[in-house]
Amino acid sequence: MIRVLLIDDHEMVRLGVSAYLAAQDDIEVIAEADNGLVGYHKALELKPDIILMDLVMDTMDGIESTQKILAEWPEAKIIIVTSFIDDEKVFPALEAGAKSYILKTSSAKEIAEAIRATYGGDEVIGPEVSEKVLNRDSQAQQPQLHDQLTGRELEVLSLLADGMSNQEIADELFITLKTVKTHVSNILSKLEVSDRTQATIYAYQHGLKEK
Repeated sequence: MIRVLLIDDHEMVRLGVSAYLAAQDDIEVIAEADNGLVGYHKALELKPDIILMDLVMDTMDGIESTQKILAEWPEAKIIIVTSFIDDEKVFPALEAGAKSYILKTSSAKEIAEAIRATYGGDEVIGPEVSEKVLNRDSQAQQPQLHDQLTGRELEVLSLLADGMSNQEIADELFITLKTVKTHVSNILSKLEVSDRTQATIYAYQHGLKEK
């Protein structure tokens, strides 16, 4: 019997999933929680075989709960079941250590199959999420224009993105104005942009500068 802990802040979701799983011969919902904090405590207390984890909840969200559970119980098998497929939810959840990630639009049968597969050691990633992961991996493998920048050029780009003038950058880095102009010219050329504004936009878009 696969022992399941269901963590979700929507009562109707818990009722629906629990009712379907109760009809399965090999799956048993041993406990429920309506937020990540309660779920965290129940997970460590009961040590279920599978944890079904919602993402957006009050008190403690699913990502933090996943992190806290796995920090104290690394063997936990957590399946994210959510309505969200935006990057800010998908990748932190997977990076936190969730074994599987499926959407609430999945049928009850698909959720049960994901439970069995995850329990057996497989990872179940919904098709929409798989596409996101593949796209990110593909982009990560492709050379980026900013890979050509030297360490000093990255420093200059960061200060440039702060809105500093060439003279201010020179003063900040203790280099000559001429050297700064050379660095800026090289940056624009390597990034294939025509001006400082476009270079700034590039820096933010590619994570070279925090927003």
